[in-house]
Amino acid sequence: VQLQAFGGGLVQAGDSPRLSCAASGRPFESYTMAWFRQAPGKEREFVATISGSGQATDYLYSVKFRFTISRDNAKNTVYLQMNSLRPEDTAVYYCAAKSGPVLSPSLRRRISRDTYYYWGQGTKFTVSS
Repeated sequence: VQLQAFGGGLVQAGDSPRLSCAASGRPFESYTMAWFRQAPGKEREFVATISGSGQATDYLYSVKFRFTISRDNAKNTVYLQMNSLRPEDTAVYYCAAKSGPVLSPSLRRRISRDTYYYWGQGTKFTVSS
């Protein structure tokens, strides 16, 4: 599957933008999708994941009540709605996919970069205060 993320740019703290990631390849619903981010000078970290059906999700604790991951399987697209943005949300955001529609039962595997085989190119997001 090929992934391409959209929606990066410069925003103000408190804004509510949405990132999109378009996929091509096998039936989209057969993939678990995820968003990761990498802030300057830091490791790439897990942000959110969603099952193939869209019914199961999981989040990084610091974004759990601010960000929402969703997907539209008819459009082969996964979204990340971001609310109440903070300067510390500044990062390059990546969408990722793993074969199989079910979230890994292991938390460690759900948040691990190694779990996701397919990656998009990343979209840079800067939050000014």
